Amino acid sequence: MTTTTSDPPGEDTYEIDTDPDRIDIGLVHHWLSTDAFWALGRSRDLVERSMRGSLNFGVYDGGGTQVAYARVVTDRATFAWLGDVYVDPAHRGRGLGVRLATAVRDHLAPYELKRTLLSTLDAHELYAKVGFTPVPDPTMLMMLGPAT
Repeated sequence: MTTTTSDPPGEDTYEIDTDPDRIDIGLVHHWLSTDAFWALGRSRDLVERSMRGSLNFGVYDGGGTQVAYARVVTDRATFAWLGDVYVDPAHRGRGLGVRLATAVRDHLAPYELKRTLLSTLDAHELYAKVGFTPVPDPTMLMMLGPAT
């Protein structure tokens, strides 16, 4: 899947792609392990293993440089989990988070999944723009592992 978007037309052109060979693993590891509060200190090996088990989305600027990343864990039948969404600080404020979440939603649509979940501390409004809603009854969800 490749999607090219621009907003406004002709400016800030970005390409969103699921080709795993285009992902700059070193850059994604740097972003996650040094700047993403949920992944600080994450090892490169762990980042690589998580990528291998995921559907990866890269966002690239007009010159082909990766500027954002997200990954989805899914069985492609009933369920998906969106995680590790990150936009390079130099490219924030241009709607890339919404564009990336929209591309993920649209890519998953043909699977007719029962639900796609994510966890966010500070981006509720962003995800609401593409259709995510709060879990109706959070007491129905449980987890195995530490709370952080």
